[in-house]
Amino acid sequence: MRLIKQYRNEWKYPCTEHDLAILEDRLDAVLDRDANSGATGIYEIHSLYFDDIFDSCAKENEAGVSARFKYRIRYYGDNPNFMKLERKEKLNGRCHKDSCRLTLEQYRQIISGEAEELFWETENELLKQFCVHIMTKGFAPKVIVDYERVAFVEEITNIRITLDKNISVSDEIEHFLDGDYLRVPIQEKQRQVLEVKFDYILPGHIRHLVTNKNLVQTSFSKYYLGRKKLQSIGR
Repeated sequence: MRLIKQYRNEWKYPCTEHDLAILEDRLDAVLDRDANSGATGIYEIHSLYFDDIFDSCAKENEAGVSARFKYRIRYYGDNPNFMKLERKEKLNGRCHKDSCRLTLEQYRQIISGEAEELFWETENELLKQFCVHIMTKGFAPKVIVDYERVAFVEEITNIRITLDKNISVSDEIEHFLDGDYLRVPIQEKQRQVLEVKFDYILPGHIRHLVTNKNLVQTSFSKYYLGRKKLQSIGR
């Protein structure tokens, strides 16, 4: 039996580094740090985004299409041995994400054009679906997006608040695993991003913590803005 997909709210706010510093102090007082944060409280995220031959994911984002999706492969820090394939869907402003583990060999098969072989080898439905989209729609890697993240969680109500800094983009796809690629900042210096993710209702005390008259909610997309940044510099 197919389960009904659960969609979450995902509010995004471009903000200054000063705003993030204030928010981090506030959130530290009432929420737990994400377990992946480590001793420094910060972890690095590296994502390889895919799009089809028509760049449909980028164009649908620009057009504000209410029902859309995108694929990415992600790892954290300097450890590509733990990779995930993710499919992120958006429907009427709410988000749903499916993910699965991806081995280095499976990654190499995807990059080297062996999606058909991988389709028959795997039993994972998400990976099978991705392989079908590679074969039928021409999905291929487009850009790498990197950033540093500070994350807070409230487990009982499934709330996650993230502060993303130093967001950059690169088109040097072949170096995704080794990290040896040129990184181009997506935004102006000192501009960062706050994301607030929750299921249904954001409790008042947490809403108050992230309330700031300087913050304006937007449909910020790291992938789309990364593509636009590279286009603006002729890459």
